[in-house]
Amino acid sequence: MTDETQLRSLLGSAEQALLQGQRSDALSLIAQARAAAPDHPDALAACGMLTLQAGDVAQARALIEQAIAINPRNARYLVNLATVLRACKDSDGELKVLDQALALDPYLFTANLQKGSLFEQRGDTKRAAAAYHGALSSLRPGMQLPGPVRPLLEHAQEVVRTQFRQLEQWLQSRLDPLRRELAAEPQDRVDDCLATFLGKKRIFHSQPTMTYFPRLPAICFFERRDFPWLEGVEAATPAIRDELGALLAAAPQDFTPYVNHAPGSPLGQWGELNNSKRWSALFLYKDGTAFDDSIARCPRTAAALAQAPQVRIPNRGPTAFFSRLEPKTRIPPHTGSTNTRLTVHLPLIVPPGCGFRVGAEVREWQPGTALIFDDTIEHEAWNDSDQQRVILIFDIWNPLLTPAERQLMTVATTGIAEFFDEG
Repeated sequence: MTDETQLRSLLGSAEQALLQGQRSDALSLIAQARAAAPDHPDALAACGMLTLQAGDVAQARALIEQAIAINPRNARYLVNLATVLRACKDSDGELKVLDQALALDPYLFTANLQKGSLFEQRGDTKRAAAAYHGALSSLRPGMQLPGPVRPLLEHAQEVVRTQFRQLEQWLQSRLDPLRRELAAEPQDRVDDCLATFLGKKRIFHSQPTMTYFPRLPAICFFERRDFPWLEGVEAATPAIRDELGALLAAAPQDFTPYVNHAPGSPLGQWGELNNSKRWSALFLYKDGTAFDDSIARCPRTAAALAQAPQVRIPNRGPTAFFSRLEPKTRIPPHTGSTNTRLTVHLPLIVPPGCGFRVGAEVREWQPGTALIFDDTIEHEAWNDSDQQRVILIFDIWNPLLTPAERQLMTVATTGIAEFFDEG
């Protein structure tokens, strides 16, 4: 029975000897490892790679082929053999073996990386970029790679970026004539599609923290033309701003921290803003509860809100509030509770240096111009100015729900809340 600890020690010592230029000592340690595990395929493959580093290409190939004979479905052994074949300058053989490895494991990082390098050596930059893209796509978030691999990874990323830049120019030359012909037609969805394909934009999905309504498209910002009532709300902006000004002057203490988790709650990204007035709110409605004093002080704001198809669900909606963000404050990326409703921002006080991202789209607030978005798509906001930023925020039904679906979700949402409230 092979002593795994002894085997690992011998192989590790052989590797160190090679790093120190002690070739004869390394070969002696490799021989001891082979003797300790003559039929262990992992040991044979490892000895083969160490032997290759020591300069004995023929012996390295023999050892790795022996490992493959014992376990022909191990893709890593095939990549090892491909490395030996590169040392033999057998590029056709190397490609064949890499394809065999990828047939066993299409997402094997090392196989795709080496295949990209091989195509690059051959001057076939398009196939090199495709193979490198396959390697990059196989990496898991947070995956740690050995130090020597990182320069190879960075090179692969640059080859792929260059390929995408060339492709973008190629497509632009072919699309421009048609784009001019169709200038009056919306083209933003085509732009987003191509930007995603070219790696310029991430794909963001709806990620509600509570209820997900299926088969609704994940739209970051909705088109204004879908909301005929919107102009009426925007027209009330001067009156709403006047009422806000009176609140800020007479009752600034009524703005309370928007994030207010109880002690001991997991805070995640909210640690910095929890119970902080750096992001504060004054509610007119919150989860279906009307704040009569605030509404009485803001009658024209309330009248403007009445024009919108607000969500009316007991203990859940509507919600409408003034959102105040202090200077040099950022609201971290987060998602909302359900895609059955959308969120409306009516900007009121917006100094330069404020911004807002939903998914891959960044917008600047323009006072009096509303933005309607799906807040179950990751979003964040920032105020890099030296002044406060204030907007009116309220919820509306997602217009892609049918009237029947709205009724059913009202009853279902109420039922969920009542079930848990009964405890």
